[in-house]
Formats: sequence, C-alpha cells, structure tokens
Amino acid sequence: MVAATGVLVAAIYYMMNLRITQKNQELSLKTQELTLKTQQQNLETRQAQLFTQVYSRYDREFWRDWLLGMSKDYKNYDEWDKDRRNIDTSSARLAVGTYMMGIGTLVKRGLLSAEIVSDLISGPVIMWWQKYSPFYAEYRVRANYPTYAADLEYLYSELMRLKPSEYAPIYRPEVSGAKSRGGDGLWLT
Repeated sequence: MVAATGVLVAAIYYMMNLRITQKNQELSLKTQELTLKTQQQNLETRQAQLFTQVYSRYDREFWRDWLLGMSKDYKNYDEWDKDRRNIDTSSARLAVGTYMMGIGTLVKRGLLSAEIVSDLISGPVIMWWQKYSPFYAEYRVRANYPTYAADLEYLYSELMRLKPSEYAPIYRPEVSGAKSRGGDGLWLT
C-alpha cells in the first residue's frame, strides 16, 4: 500500500510538472508573439521615419533639377555625354539620379517599402528611368561599369511591378499650350 501511494504521489507530481511546463511554454509562445508584433511595429515606424527623411529631399530644388533633366532632349549617347561638361545640367542629373539610386538601394535592402515609394513618388522615378535608361546602359558599357544605376533600375522594376499594366506616366514639355508654373513643361500621369 505504501508503495502504491508512493507511485500515485509520483504520478500526480509528474502530471503537475507537465501542466506547469505546458503553461510555461504557452506563456513563452505568447511572449514571442508579442515580441514579434512589437518588432514589426518598430520596423514600420522606422520605415516611416526613414521615408520621411527621404521625402524631405523631395522639395523645390529636387523639382528644379528634375525638370531641368527632363527638359533635355538628347538624340544619342554622345550628346548626353557631352552635356556632362555643363555644370548646371550635370549637377542636376547627378542630384536626381543619385537620389533615386539611393531610394532604390533602400528598397532593395528592405529598409524602405516599395509600396510607399510607389504611392508617393513613382511617376517621376518611372519617367526619369524611361528617359535616361538608354544612356545609363551605354555608359555601363563604355565606362566598364556594369552596375551603374543598377539600384535605380531595380526601383523602376519594382514600381512597374506594383502599378497596373496601363500605368504609363509621361513627361510632355508642352501640352496644348499649357505650362507648368516654371514654364518648363507639364508632367502627367
């Protein structure tokens, strides 16, 4: 009888330990879920902060540079390359291109959501890439720099993937006599 009681007590003790272990595992799982949720919220907050910093550069100076770059009508690579000696045009093209390449890098590395970029600044990025991609491609060959503007190309591809197939923003220097405030042109989406 004493032996049977000892076995019964041991079985009860074992079952209590199993229940305690199971509850601890459940609590640990809930803690992990809350931690993941908090990390996701922190990531979303950080992406919003990062985009706010990126978007703050999307200002009057950016638009001046973008419009200057878009107003150029290069017939071929040599014209485009020759225009690099013009400090105003060259600095405008570099400012806009480098800015967009930087956004592409952030998107590619998962630090910035392609969806947010798509919602807010896809038109200018798409139009810039469509205008300058032939020159970037030729520059890659001539300068033996195969990755030149690769992150801008990546960004363009991501934005096009997110947009409907009929989405095709265009830049028109003049539209039925309409002018932008600066008289440089009007862009449409």
